[in-house]
Amino acid sequence: MIKNKSNEEYRALGIMGGTFDPIHYGHLVTAEEARCQFDLDAVIFVPSGKPPHKKNYRVSDAKHRYLMTVLAVVTNPFFDVSRTEIDREGYSYTIDTVREFREKYPNTEIFFITGADAILEILTWKKVEEVMDHCRFIAATRPGYNLNDLDKKFKTIMPEYSSRIQTIEVPALAISSTDIRRRVANNMSIKYLVPEAVEQYILKNNLYKS
Repeated sequence: MIKNKSNEEYRALGIMGGTFDPIHYGHLVTAEEARCQFDLDAVIFVPSGKPPHKKNYRVSDAKHRYLMTVLAVVTNPFFDVSRTEIDREGYSYTIDTVREFREKYPNTEIFFITGADAILEILTWKKVEEVMDHCRFIAATRPGYNLNDLDKKFKTIMPEYSSRIQTIEVPALAISSTDIRRRVANNMSIKYLVPEAVEQYILKNNLYKS
């Protein structure tokens, strides 16, 4: 877990959850844009251990996804990586993660950063009301997703929480982990889609080939 260099509690902290299979520049640009726009003291990346929404999909071993995330963020002093979901048994639910961060930083405003695709499914999340009580959400827009649908849903079903979701536009989110995996499987270049260290890690460990 990242430590506050002044040994004081954070004023505002970003949590960026995701499968990160693999992490790419779209994730990194999103986190940096959120940090700057919302004046966050730091952003902590939290690779999912056992994502419940991908039960029917093949997901790379958590060890690889964690190490790729570490390699990707190491050059940014405002970024760090947490093993909280990887080390937790069972499925990785957002409510358990935000509870843990809220307990660790009780006086800090917490922002959960994620993609618009995940935000549009937020009403299906476990204990969504409690999640919304614990943190604000930053939804990063990406091509093909209409956040007006989200606004309408929340104003109809959970009007008291609609103001707790804010959006940012990140053109780099056109990059997708799915496309990167496809390109690797077909021996296509992924240069400039992921950090060089992540590209080398994928090649060295023969990921996404089968």
